[in-house]
Amino acid sequence: MNKAILNKEVQSFIQEHLNDDVTRIALSKSPFPDVSSAELAMQTDGKKRIEKKLPLWYSTQGIYFPPKLNIEQSSSQPAAEYKSKLIKGNLLADLTGGFGVDTFYFAKNASEVYHIEQNSDLSEIAKHNTEVLGARNIHFITGDSISFLKETHLKFDTVYIDPARRVETRKVFLLKDTEPDVTALLPLLLSKASRIIIKTSPLYDIQSGLKELPNVSEVHILSIKNDCKELLWIVDRDFSKEPVIYCSAIKEQEIRTFKFRYSEEREAPSPPFSFPGSFLYEPDVTLLKAGAYKLLGQELGMSKLNINSHLYTSDHYTANFPGKAFKVLRTLNYNDYSKNLKTTGKANVISRNFPLTVDQLRKKHKLSDGGDRFLIFTTGPSGKLIIIEAERVTE
Repeated sequence: MNKAILNKEVQSFIQEHLNDDVTRIALSKSPFPDVSSAELAMQTDGKKRIEKKLPLWYSTQGIYFPPKLNIEQSSSQPAAEYKSKLIKGNLLADLTGGFGVDTFYFAKNASEVYHIEQNSDLSEIAKHNTEVLGARNIHFITGDSISFLKETHLKFDTVYIDPARRVETRKVFLLKDTEPDVTALLPLLLSKASRIIIKTSPLYDIQSGLKELPNVSEVHILSIKNDCKELLWIVDRDFSKEPVIYCSAIKEQEIRTFKFRYSEEREAPSPPFSFPGSFLYEPDVTLLKAGAYKLLGQELGMSKLNINSHLYTSDHYTANFPGKAFKVLRTLNYNDYSKNLKTTGKANVISRNFPLTVDQLRKKHKLSDGGDRFLIFTTGPSGKLIIIEAERVTE
């Protein structure tokens, strides 16, 4: 960490050149004797990258940015805030501290937090930034987190771990293949804390995880603007019942959560099937990931278009639906589209349980993306292909 980067004139340069080409900055001569052109480019690029992901960091003076890979691997601000509410007790260890975003928010809800990171430069950067942001209850440990756990006399209330999902340049999706292997480490983790929070790839299969991990009390599927970002496993030492699945969708400052148990989903009656009524609903990706298909319709009093379409409908508008809501303008059999529906021009195309992809539909019907109109291609209750023209309902 080059502390000369924190000098006022260097910080002003970074701010003034945020919209410049970072490659040009890197290839130009640095105006500062103690800061290289490559460092200026990295700091400028880092600040640009976190503008939407970490607005607090972006708007705070004196933040130091690590290489872009560390920024890409860090949690977003909304995700870190969400995770901070899942901790238990007052003493927490973040075993994969990284850039320190999660640690900073954990420190808001715990009395004392340990940030463990084996990369000494990254540890120093995280320490500097959290102090700039006003956190004073974080201890920074540079070294191997597992060795730290084995050697420390401390007993934690919560331990958080985000094992590496890229090992030797290849992506891995099974827990046993991550670095470190949390399935093998679990006895050690549970001997040091009563609650373990594990972050895995959002692509990881939930049923596989429930088989690999004992004592899972909660599974949290987290999306931001309908993009599945995190899959979180809460392991409680003394828990032995059926876990609760939380489908949490973050949009702007609002969180909509649908929770259930898999036994409830298995026992729930299937919702009735019908053609689209006045309103159509597309569940958030978290619900699709969890497979809460029957319960969702049952609890909200909705019908479903088809057993495999996962689109819901009602004649009366249901506010606070965990997903997208549309006002149905008309519904037609797909084979009749050329006679009754203008499909050329601009439209937002959605394909659900339909033999053609969005790209194939755009090409076939000469549709460009955009506008206020939605064309939803799907399968109706009788198994026939249908097209729904709709407009988005905004709350």
